[in-house]
Amino acid sequence: MARMRIPENVIEHVRTSVNITDVISQYVGLKKSGSNFMGLCPFHEEKTPSFSVSEEKQIFHCFSCGRGGNVFKFLIELDGLSFPESVNKVAEFAGIEIDSKYAQSQLAKTQESTENRQLKQLHDDATKLYQHILMNTEMGQKALDYLHNRGMTDEDITTFQIGFAPEKSVLQDFFNEKKLDYQILRQSGLFIENQAGNLRERFINRVMFPIRNQNGQVVAFSGRLLEKNKDLPKYLNSPETPIFNKRDILFNYDLAKKEIRTEGNVILFEGFMDVIAAYRSGVKNGVASMGTSLTNEQIYLLERSTSQLNICYDGDDPGQNATNRALDLLTNQTKMKVGVLVIPNGMDPDEFVTKNGKEAFLELAHSARETTISFKMNFLKRDRNLKNESEQIDYIDQVLRVLATIKTPFEQDIYVNQLADEFKIDKTILRQQLVDLVANQPREPQQRVNPVRVRTDEPPIEQHQEIMRDEKIDRVERAERLLLYRVLHDQTAWLKIRAVDDFSFVHDNYQLIYTLAEGYLDLHDQYEIASFLDYLPEEALKRFVMQIELMTVSDNSSEDELNDCVSVIMNDSPIERSINQVRSDLAEATRLGNTELTNELSFKLIALYQKQQVPRTSI
Repeated sequence: MARMRIPENVIEHVRTSVNITDVISQYVGLKKSGSNFMGLCPFHEEKTPSFSVSEEKQIFHCFSCGRGGNVFKFLIELDGLSFPESVNKVAEFAGIEIDSKYAQSQLAKTQESTENRQLKQLHDDATKLYQHILMNTEMGQKALDYLHNRGMTDEDITTFQIGFAPEKSVLQDFFNEKKLDYQILRQSGLFIENQAGNLRERFINRVMFPIRNQNGQVVAFSGRLLEKNKDLPKYLNSPETPIFNKRDILFNYDLAKKEIRTEGNVILFEGFMDVIAAYRSGVKNGVASMGTSLTNEQIYLLERSTSQLNICYDGDDPGQNATNRALDLLTNQTKMKVGVLVIPNGMDPDEFVTKNGKEAFLELAHSARETTISFKMNFLKRDRNLKNESEQIDYIDQVLRVLATIKTPFEQDIYVNQLADEFKIDKTILRQQLVDLVANQPREPQQRVNPVRVRTDEPPIEQHQEIMRDEKIDRVERAERLLLYRVLHDQTAWLKIRAVDDFSFVHDNYQLIYTLAEGYLDLHDQYEIASFLDYLPEEALKRFVMQIELMTVSDNSSEDELNDCVSVIMNDSPIERSINQVRSDLAEATRLGNTELTNELSFKLIALYQKQQVPRTSI
């Protein structure tokens, strides 16, 4: 049975029951900027925030990629939902129950392909089957005992949806009973195809860690061997599929993203077990990459959520080497502040929790952060005999090279003092050597800043500086933009324009929006942009209205302003067209060297300009 259309009053109730900022802040780190909030756009990569959210208007807009709309549109764009699905998701966020007759059916159409939806459903079914085997069958008992012995509770297993893939083939039989399409099984990454075209299960005798995307949907697996086998990898990950790209995914980001914003930082761990051990200890802002260095996509995902990244890798030599490499990588790839959480005694986070308890790790996570420079200074001491003068000189030289990368003299001075105190060296000598190193560093190219030109001699219409201003827009269209904004937001302006005989906008888009607004206001007491966007039938019209909405204008309109707009629209439009035509003819006459015609057209153009300056009539 197909779902019923959600009534308009239900949609409005859901939309007005949430603050768009609260919803979007679950996906984007927002900071107050004037009357709006700004953040990094979730729809494309950028270094400077251009994504804006207006609480007053309950809309979002990216000044870079142009996407914008209300809270429903945000979820449609981000998650590929249909409109009804977005309404249901916002209702869930607001704690509103929508009548079951409006609930999503399996026939709901989304922007996501049918194939991808099937692959996600297949992974969801596999997750449930693997977890059932782990928790409820004799086949999974050994794996369950292993996890319990590692300190994992049943609650942890449920939270992270951990399961077990036995030696016996169960997944293929399970899907065969469902009569799933061979091609979907083949593309899922859960099976390996032999030369004959037969499928066999990829994961055998492994503890299964589901890999979820940022929306909490399982899109892949990582299987850990239950027993060591020198011929097999300890961890086996799903291959890349239409729904899984390891460059985009961070383990546990879906659960951690809210805590990351609350804590103001994210902790990057090496492995899944470390993330889970930290989570069990109350440190819930941890994530892990998929066994590789952080990618640009993963870095950008974190940058949208926080400005502070803390690395918490193993305390042994390989872990510290990995930390140093990560710091070198991140230095040039992120604007996040980067720190290090050092695990003492060469332990990894999971071992530390097991030996010292949850409270000890919770304390470490909040109090044991080292700066990048502090870590580097300690790291460079490893395997050195600092009682040897040659080793001392080499160490101090390398540390000064690190300090030369610091941009603030105050911070440099702190570490110079530490070096001087530790090795009893004159600070002046160290500072001079540091100055020389800084002077010899290659300079970063300065970004060219284009000055903003603001005219002060323009009549009322041109005094409004539009965010989406296009130099190709002529005086008439600028008047149309301003007037349409006024009539939508000011009932007095609306009534005045309705009373003007034979008034119409020159350009079709403006007239169409004006006409649609008449129908909208017949159904609503007043204009609200967030609601009006849902009323518009086409995506192009929605984007057009967003441009109008983002104009920066004074709060109140005046009669002179309205008169000026109407006069320009009704009187200047034919004059503008005539001026453009004469200018075109004049250019052609000049090119042909026709002096007589050039003079004639010049006088005609002057006359048109003079006519354009005639004082405006009142409404």
